[in-house]
Amino acid sequence: MTDGDSVFLYLDTASSRAGIGAVTEKLHVAKVAIVGLGGTGSYVLDLVAKTPVEEIHLFDGDDFLSHNAFRAPGAASIDDLNKRQAKVDYLKNLYDRFRRGIVAHRCNIDESNLKLLDDMHSVFLCMDGSESKKLIVDRLEARQACFVDVGMGIGEANGQLYGQLRVTTSTPSQREHVHARNLIPYGDSDDNPYDTNIQVADLNALNACLAVVKWKKLLGFYCDLQKEHHCVYQIDGNHLINEESA
Repeated sequence: MTDGDSVFLYLDTASSRAGIGAVTEKLHVAKVAIVGLGGTGSYVLDLVAKTPVEEIHLFDGDDFLSHNAFRAPGAASIDDLNKRQAKVDYLKNLYDRFRRGIVAHRCNIDESNLKLLDDMHSVFLCMDGSESKKLIVDRLEARQACFVDVGMGIGEANGQLYGQLRVTTSTPSQREHVHARNLIPYGDSDDNPYDTNIQVADLNALNACLAVVKWKKLLGFYCDLQKEHHCVYQIDGNHLINEESA
C-alpha cells in the first residue's frame, strides 16, 4: 500500500528504514529525460525509477531485440522478444509494475522534436554521437538544463577486452569544458576512444551508476567535495579519474 501522492505503487521502505526520507526528497523533481535506451540508458532508467522523480521520459525509436536483452536489467522472455516491441514500450511496461510516471516516446530526438526536452529538469544522454546529439546539447544549454552524457569505448586485444567509460556533466554554472576539450563526441572519428561498439552488461551498468551518482550529487543527495564535471573509468588499471572540478 502507498499514499496517493507517491509515484510508487507500494511503500518505499528502503528510505524509511534507513531514516533518509528527507534526503531522498531532494530527488523529487518534476521531469527527467533519458535519451537512448540501449544498454547504459536502460540501466539509468532502472536506477532513476527507484527515486521519487514525478515523470521519467524515455526517448528511443528502436525495437527491443535479443541483443538488447543481454545488456539490459531484468530477464526478458522469448514472448517479450517475439512481440518486437519498441524499447521504450517494453521498458515502460516493465517499470509500470513498480511506479507511475514512466512516459514512453517511440522516437529519436532530432530537429523536428527538440521541444520535447524543453521542460525537463535534467537529461541523461545515452546515445551514440551524431549531428542530432549536437542539436540536443545546444538546445539543453540554451534552456539552462543540466545534462549528463555517457560513453564507453571497449576494444579487444590478445583475447581480452580493454577500454574506458566516460561520464561528462554540463550544468548552467559549468559548460565550457565540454566544448574546449571536445568531451562529447558528435560523430565517427578515427581517434575517438568511444566509437568502439563492444558493450557488456556489467560495464553498461557501471557507466549508468556513475552517471546517476553524479546526478544525485547535483541534487544534493550525495556529498560532492570535488564537484567534477568529467570522469573516466579505465578498466585495465581500475582507475577512476576525476577532471574538470568546479
